[in-house]
Amino acid sequence: MPFFIVTMTHPDGDGWKKRLPAHIAYLQTLVQTGVLRASGPVKNSPLRTGFLIFKADSRKEVEALIEKDPFSIQRLIVSLTISEWDPLFGEFASESSGVIPG
Repeated sequence: MPFFIVTMTHPDGDGWKKRLPAHIAYLQTLVQTGVLRASGPVKNSPLRTGFLIFKADSRKEVEALIEKDPFSIQRLIVSLTISEWDPLFGEFASESSGVIPG
């Protein structure tokens, strides 16, 4: 099962503050199911940006999970990238493909 790194930007300060508790609760449910492996804000960024690391069957599954996020439902996400990632080194290395490109 592949990993995906998601970057989302949500600069609307008022909307962000209002929806943050629901967003956090949603992320906590994803952590409990094991599909969200890590998440957090980018520090010292001029915009509110967060990184999320998912382990999911497909990009479509990740897209569907993001669509259910309260920030997404309220259209607070202005920029979103989803990249498949192979963590060859570090904390998630035992779950990688183990194939070093080259």
